[in-house]
Amino acid sequence: MNTNSRPTSHPTSGDINAFAITPRNAPSDSVAPGAVLRAEGITKSYVIGGTARKVLDGLDFRVDYGESVFLAGPSGSGKTTLLSILGLLLTADSGELFLRERRVDALSAEERSQVRRDSIGFVFQRFQLIAALSARDNVAIPLTLHGHPLHQARGKAEELLERVGLRDHRLALPGSMSPGQCQRVALARALITEPALILADEPTAALDGVAGRAVMELMRELTTNFATATVVVTHDPRIFPFADRICEMENGGFK
Repeated sequence: MNTNSRPTSHPTSGDINAFAITPRNAPSDSVAPGAVLRAEGITKSYVIGGTARKVLDGLDFRVDYGESVFLAGPSGSGKTTLLSILGLLLTADSGELFLRERRVDALSAEERSQVRRDSIGFVFQRFQLIAALSARDNVAIPLTLHGHPLHQARGKAEELLERVGLRDHRLALPGSMSPGQCQRVALARALITEPALILADEPTAALDGVAGRAVMELMRELTTNFATATVVVTHDPRIFPFADRICEMENGGFK
């Protein structure tokens, strides 16, 4: 399998090194680390004006435990389509998708929804926070959807908000926080179920350079500590140093 990706060197961050996080997702010492996510032969086409346009063309991809992989490339190169397929939000025309070695592309809609809830966290460009809820309750939502009592969900949400440096803002509404703070809330929400995989779509697009760097430092540190695999779609070359690998897309494949 060749994704034609290039490794990067990345900066170190001391922002959250004081927090001891026990990774749930890391394989045991007796098991060799492998792919959290593996895609093989993924194809996807759309019909536009009566003409089929192939967006993804037999694409292979993988991301391992604790690894951050960035998808880069021009608009229309297939980055967001691939991210949507990896997140089980969109179905490929052909190919196979494995999450922790379980094949997930052929699951029913209900089963796919369950996998998303249990194993995948999402970070969006525009945060997708509920304006009427506090930072704490926004972070707690995924656990309440899993049936956890509200007080337990809030307790874990407060722990995560402390880890992302927002303990003093736990009762603040999104409208009173800066874009960088909102994105840190969104990151805490994505991590609260301890997912195997984080998918981030342009996470710094709405942030200035300083806030974007802070969010990416935090995302990288938490990815490592939680042994979570992270896939980031971005047009922002300023954050490339935070990737372990950069996969550049062009014409439905990797360059």
